[in-house]
Amino acid sequence: MTIAFACVLFMGLLPYVAAGIAKKGFDDYDNGQPRAWLAKQTGFRARANAAQANLFESLPFFFAAASLMHAPQGRLDFLALGFVAFRIAYLVCYVANWPTARSIFWLCGIASVVAIFFQI
Repeated sequence: MTIAFACVLFMGLLPYVAAGIAKKGFDDYDNGQPRAWLAKQTGFRARANAAQANLFESLPFFFAAASLMHAPQGRLDFLALGFVAFRIAYLVCYVANWPTARSIFWLCGIASVVAIFFQI
């Protein structure tokens, strides 16, 4: 398994980490209607849930980029690792309520994916 492919697997699972943060403590959690429960949350729970949605939204773009197997593997691995690192930092900033840093890491993540497309 290449590093880039491992990054694809990791990124496919990262939104579930954000979901776990949103549900941390399960205060009056309703498993019968989890989305309604999450919609009522505030603070770090609401931000973690929003981060989860954004992480899922970014997956198709990254998956398409990482599938470019004709790119030099070293550069593809480097850029994929960069994307993962930027998205982890994005999640931390979102939960911590650091909007400026969050936006910077979001932009760096998108730039990493765009750079992958230019490696072929």
